[in-house]
Amino acid sequence: MQQEQVLTRSQPAAALQAGDHLPKHVNIVSTPSSAKHKRTMAASQPPKHTLTLSPNQHSSPLRTQTTTPSYLPAAKQTHSHPRGTTTSKDEDAHLRFIGTATTILEWRGIRILTDPNFLHAGDHVHLGPGVTGTRLTNPAIDLEDLPNIDVVLLSHYHADHFDQKVEDELRRDLPIITTPHAKENLVDKKDGEERFTAVKDLDFWEAATLNITPSSSSADANATEPVPVIKVTGMPGKHIPPGPLSVANDLLAAVPPTNGWMVELGYSSPGGLVGGSLEEFSCGYRIYISGDTLFVPELNDIATKYTHAGKEIDLMLIHLGGTTIPSPKVPLLMVTMDAQQGVKLMQLVKPDVTVPVHFDDYDVFVDPLENFKKAVEEAGLSGGVVYLDRGEGYGFGVRRG
Repeated sequence: MQQEQVLTRSQPAAALQAGDHLPKHVNIVSTPSSAKHKRTMAASQPPKHTLTLSPNQHSSPLRTQTTTPSYLPAAKQTHSHPRGTTTSKDEDAHLRFIGTATTILEWRGIRILTDPNFLHAGDHVHLGPGVTGTRLTNPAIDLEDLPNIDVVLLSHYHADHFDQKVEDELRRDLPIITTPHAKENLVDKKDGEERFTAVKDLDFWEAATLNITPSSSSADANATEPVPVIKVTGMPGKHIPPGPLSVANDLLAAVPPTNGWMVELGYSSPGGLVGGSLEEFSCGYRIYISGDTLFVPELNDIATKYTHAGKEIDLMLIHLGGTTIPSPKVPLLMVTMDAQQGVKLMQLVKPDVTVPVHFDDYDVFVDPLENFKKAVEEAGLSGGVVYLDRGEGYGFGVRRG
């Protein structure tokens, strides 16, 4: 019997040295820093959650809105691979940058909304005890203009990622994949009609599969064709640097725990995943979303499991900004990556393409995008970065087989 590995928040890098490989399938059960915040990794576990999504189902993502647009507004500009390795005819998937860490991923008639934040310039958010932020930009579209959304992917329960307007207005049965901490706040701490009813929690390395039913008009309706599937896996992340501050934050719960995500678009055999088994899944495009993490030792595990294991990361959405609290005037603690840390993460996980998000939108984001551009150029990595303005998109193709 394979021995079970137990990793704590403070020690995953000590348990896994560079070049070590995690089990092919892992399941991590999490807790805060004592017994409650350990990660237990066990081999060959099925996904924690399985959802079935249909491109034929269209309803407003908002609880009080009866009509909804059929499509997103046209992108201001759609970018392709920076090295010209794909053409528009090869691009069957699209990413739209809305602002902050809010994006919309579209593939096979399904839309995934990440970290919904639709506040406008001048609006304020509460980011912790004594900490507020002021928005400096407007989102590319308003919350009321969203088309059908199938799933929300929420990295953590922070108001610049899930603002109060979003929390008040989202449909309560809209599926949300998020952290255990966020689920507690969206489900356990709400009463009656305010409680969200379709929240699926994932801790580090736990997975969910989203099975996409064929649309009646598509070629996928053929029973002999591979079935499109999206696999979402929680990735390590830390909002607070290791050390005494991290221990104090675990006790005070001032800054919430955060996940990154690995979003894998691919296909299963005809009929879909049997019993939820990921053995039937073939990844055709892999997207790593860093979440609001700092460059911490736990991120080495991502390179070990993916980059060094022959599982190339096609696209990385990297959260930047060098967010500093309690305020720009009193910059005591940085809680998201700045330009230099962002470049280090690029060098660690070696994505084919990087798209920066989470920059210049709030006054607490003190490290501007221009610093990242300069650091990327100095590192010789400019050829692998696509810079999206709010409202612009990136098109890509998902491989089969």
